[in-house]
Amino acid sequence: MNHLELTVESSGERVDKFVADRCSGISRSRVQKLVEQGSVLVNGKPARSGEKLAPGDAVSVSLSAPEAEAPAPEQAPLAVVYEDKHLLVIDKPAGLVVHPAPGHSRHTLVNALLAHCPELKAAPRKDRPGIVHRLDKDTSGLMVVAKSTEAQEKLIHQFSTRSVHKTYLVLVDGLVTTKQGVIEGPIGRDPDDRKRMAVVEGGREARTRFRVVEYRGAHTLLEAMPETGRTHQIRVHLAAIGYPVHGDRLYGRKSTGVRQFLHAARLSFKHPVTGEQIELSSSLPADLRQALNGLPAR
Repeated sequence: MNHLELTVESSGERVDKFVADRCSGISRSRVQKLVEQGSVLVNGKPARSGEKLAPGDAVSVSLSAPEAEAPAPEQAPLAVVYEDKHLLVIDKPAGLVVHPAPGHSRHTLVNALLAHCPELKAAPRKDRPGIVHRLDKDTSGLMVVAKSTEAQEKLIHQFSTRSVHKTYLVLVDGLVTTKQGVIEGPIGRDPDDRKRMAVVEGGREARTRFRVVEYRGAHTLLEAMPETGRTHQIRVHLAAIGYPVHGDRLYGRKSTGVRQFLHAARLSFKHPVTGEQIELSSSLPADLRQALNGLPAR
């Protein structure tokens, strides 16, 4: 049997475990590979291995999907702030998708990276060569990319052990009264809207530290330091405590006239080969600086 259609009867189970338990002879690791290939769909959309299922969800599994097509190199400008033979760090602009996905097969950061670093064509993950972490499409700022398998494995380990330090500048709606604090709440798929993430029982552990930088009108400029790396973590956590990211159309107000005010401003990590401590920073891009300067100081 090359194709399976399954219906979920109870909630809370991970999609990879659900499929492995119901398909004889298919290991959980193979299911995870099928998920990575886009061969497992939940309600018609590509699944994630850690995604929690809800009653009534329709799970579709294709067991003979072809290998993902390797993205093509595309000449495009890259704002490189650091580069050596092992890695590079780029200042990603807002609006740029990191890697090819359904609906975004071209004009991604990966396409530009393949033109800039031809050696990435030999990377094990053809669809995500060199990628060790991501920024949302509409988030700007610093992002590290590995140029070798050794560097990629070691950088992924640093992210998984939380030894990479990231600081974001974020403007939120409302005046945050606590000058500094920590938001802790497990993040998983929103059971009421599968396109969104939310703080939910049974989600993955997530922790975000924050500090007030200044107040502008009815808004607060924060430094946010995520200690875990969950999807949309900063946006979800700040919305959960009543201070959504300004301009965030998914978790905040629907129309503000600006893109989401979220910028990866500082990045600190240990060089995966030399062991040198790398510390880099990025100024607010012009659009966010203009939006901030347009608000009255308090």
